[in-house]
Amino acid sequence: MSLAAALAGLSILIIGDSHLAQPTYLITSLHDDLQRQGAKVHSIGMCGAMPYDWIVSKAGTCGGAERVGNRPVVRSETGRTVAIAQLVKTEHPDLVLVVMGDTMAAYHQPDFPMNWVWQQVGALTGAIAATGTRCAWVGPAWGQEGGKYGKNYARVELMSRFLATNVEPCTYIDSLEMSRRGQWTTVDGQHFNASGYQAWGNGIARQVMQLQSAKTASPININATGTVRQ
Repeated sequence: MSLAAALAGLSILIIGDSHLAQPTYLITSLHDDLQRQGAKVHSIGMCGAMPYDWIVSKAGTCGGAERVGNRPVVRSETGRTVAIAQLVKTEHPDLVLVVMGDTMAAYHQPDFPMNWVWQQVGALTGAIAATGTRCAWVGPAWGQEGGKYGKNYARVELMSRFLATNVEPCTYIDSLEMSRRGQWTTVDGQHFNASGYQAWGNGIARQVMQLQSAKTASPININATGTVRQ
């Protein structure tokens, strides 16, 4: 199967944190990229969302957004998650795409909360696995050091490496392979300008196309941890 046809008719549910919570973020760039390839896409993001928040339905505090198909982005001042089991039961997606990493990285903390992150990630991947739905997990991108959230390259690299070996049965999509450090400019160290979100969305969409193409054809360059490499 060609990459151009890989997503035709595929139903994709995208859930995640603040990187999906504004109209100029991935809820537009990634969502549109996947739809242009023929996928049917539903995206939901909530600012500050952790994996546990997608096990239950939960109201947020700092905003969120939702988009279905070609409809406009619907913003919420609080945001809300919907339990993944309920979402899958209602929508029967072919693929669940999780976009989450920065919210767990604890950039301001001196130590990486490994056990807590392991519990968070395992809870969500386990809930997705229980539905029998294929899934992929998109890790954090480089961003820029400093800013409001204290992002730093050492911690984001640690977060990415941890996710790469702990998101099974989901396939890990390594965003750090998509750009150089600091290449995509940000507004606060963590959230990108529109051009950065466009580039990130393009990169994720290409990896999803490769995953789907590999499902029906010969395997592509996927390493032993399940990380997709360009």
